[in-house]
Amino acid sequence: MISTKGRYALRVLLDLAEHPQEQPIPLKDIAERQGISKKYLEIIVRDLVAQKMLIGASGKGGGYRLARNPEDYSVGEILETMEGTLAPIACLENGAEPCPRADICDTLPMWQEYNQLVHDFFYSKKLTDLIG
Repeated sequence: MISTKGRYALRVLLDLAEHPQEQPIPLKDIAERQGISKKYLEIIVRDLVAQKMLIGASGKGGGYRLARNPEDYSVGEILETMEGTLAPIACLENGAEPCPRADICDTLPMWQEYNQLVHDFFYSKKLTDLIG
């Protein structure tokens, strides 16, 4: 399940893609347009800046802007930045310990296929695909 934090991060980045400006956009403007608490967005944008997905500027005229062009952001990258792995089961997470049942697990191929479908779906979607 995608958390509120992941969905809101996607909305912030999409909002910035839909309102391109040379000057940073104040967080209060994004919060108002998206109907999201500015306080909650402060937590989200802090993570996005730390991951170099946003550039933040403080002080008068401060705000946020995309660090890259909108077409360079995939939905999968955004969600995994905020959520961590999107793997449906623990044994498919990056760095997971090898499962002792992998050789005899009849359900593993199904989970692997599902994991690949989710990955391919979200990584094939760019911010520009969502601009409406």
